[in-house]
Amino acid sequence: MYSRIMDYGKKALEKHALLKGKIAISLKDAPDTAEKLSTYYTPGVGAVSSRIAEHPEEARDYTWLNNNVAVISDGSAVLGLGNIGPQASLPVMEGKAMLFKHFAGIDAFPIVLDVHTADEIVTTIKAIAPSFGGINLEDIAAPICFEVEERLKRELDIPVMHDDQHGTAIVVLASLINACKVTGKQLSECKIVLIGAGAAGVAVAKLLHLYAQPNIIAVDSKGIINIDRTDLNDEKRQLLSFSKQTKSGTLADALLGADIFIGVSRANVLTKGMIKTMSKNPIIIAMANPVPEIMPEDARAAGAAVVATGRSDFPNQVNNALAFPGIFRGALDNRVTTITDEHKIAAAQVIASLVEQPDAEHIVPSVLDPRLVPAIAAIIR
Repeated sequence: MYSRIMDYGKKALEKHALLKGKIAISLKDAPDTAEKLSTYYTPGVGAVSSRIAEHPEEARDYTWLNNNVAVISDGSAVLGLGNIGPQASLPVMEGKAMLFKHFAGIDAFPIVLDVHTADEIVTTIKAIAPSFGGINLEDIAAPICFEVEERLKRELDIPVMHDDQHGTAIVVLASLINACKVTGKQLSECKIVLIGAGAAGVAVAKLLHLYAQPNIIAVDSKGIINIDRTDLNDEKRQLLSFSKQTKSGTLADALLGADIFIGVSRANVLTKGMIKTMSKNPIIIAMANPVPEIMPEDARAAGAAVVATGRSDFPNQVNNALAFPGIFRGALDNRVTTITDEHKIAAAQVIASLVEQPDAEHIVPSVLDPRLVPAIAAIIR
C-alpha cells in the first residue's frame, strides 16, 4: 500500500515539474487582425464597458462571468497535510481548477490567500468577487471556514460553496442511499458513528440529519462527543444535538452495535476488531486520504458488507468530484445565487440514481461518468 502511494507521489512530482502547473488560459478568438484588435480592445471595448455600467445585470452576457469560478484557499487545512500555507496549497487548487474545466467546462482560477482570520478572508474575497461568477472555498480550517462561508453567502450575490463541507456531505449521502439498498437497512433507523468533527464531519452530520434523522454519534480526538463535555465549540454542540448523546467513551465504545461508520479523520483509527462489534452487515465509509481509516480488504475481512474510501484505486470512490462540477455548472447556467440544502439533497439523490443496480462494489458512479454533470446541473435551479 505505502509503496503504491510513494509511486503516485513520484509520478506526481515528475509530471508537475514537467508541466509547471496544470492549467492555462486559452483564447476564444485571436486578436490577429487590426479589425479584431479594434473590436476586442480599444476602441470597441469601450461600448461594452459603457453598456455594463448602465446595465450591470448584463455583465454575465458580455464577459466570462457566465462560466468562471474562483477556487480559494488560505492553505490552513490541505488534504491530510494540515496547515501547510497558501503557496503549498496551490497545486491542490490547480488540480481542483483542472477538474472544473475537464468535467464541467468551467474556467476555474486557483487563488491562495496569505491571510487567515475570518475578517481578512471575507474582506479579500469580497474585494475580488466582481471578477467571478462563483466562489469555491477549499481547504480552510474549521471553525473559521463556517463563519467565512456563511458571511460570504449573505453578502455576495453569486453562489458560494465550501466544498470540503458540502461536496463531502453530498457524496456521503449518495453513497449511503445505495449502501442501504445493498444491505437492506433503513437510513432513518441506523446508528451512525462519525469520526472527525471538523468541517466535513459537521456538514455530513447536518445533511444526513436533514435527509433521514438517523442516530448520529460523533467522535473527535478526545472520544465521544457527549452532553457532559465542557470543551465543545458551537459546531460540536450542534453535532451533539443529532443524538443527545449521554454516553462517554472511545471510538470502540461508540461502535458497539452501530450500522454505519463514517470516517473523515485520519489513517488507521478503525480496526477489524471494532468492525466485528458492529451490527450485521455494517457499512464502512472511510475517507481519510491518502490512507483511509481502515484498508478495504481489512474491513471486508472483518465482516463489512459495503466499504467505500476516497481513493480512486479502490471500488466505491466517495469523492467530492462526483458533485461540485455539476453543482456549479447548474448554478452558473441557471443563475442560481444560493446553493441550498434542498439542492444538496437533490444532488445526492441524482448521484445515487445513476447506479441502476447497486451492489457491494458499486454504490456510487465513477467520477468519470459523463452523465454526472448534466444530471446534477439540471436540478440546480
